[in-house]
Amino acid sequence: MSRADLLARISIDPRVCFGKPCIRGHRIWVARILDLLAEGTSVDDVVAEFPGIEREDVLACIAYGAEMSRDRSWDVGSAGR
Repeated sequence: MSRADLLARISIDPRVCFGKPCIRGHRIWVARILDLLAEGTSVDDVVAEFPGIEREDVLACIAYGAEMSRDRSWDVGSAGR
């Protein structure tokens, strides 16, 4: 699946979830999926936790996060030290 195909699975609608990026057709925030992955949750476990989403939806969240990191950077400084 191409990056464009993955990104097409993400929607941003100001009338849905306050305009936060979500998995298309769901009210599941991309940020929530990325948080779970960052905590060590497997892709299979994420799919099992949210009925109706597919593995490609999780990959779409990762692709969206990658796209956003190309355009922006945050100073994380010494957080966690």
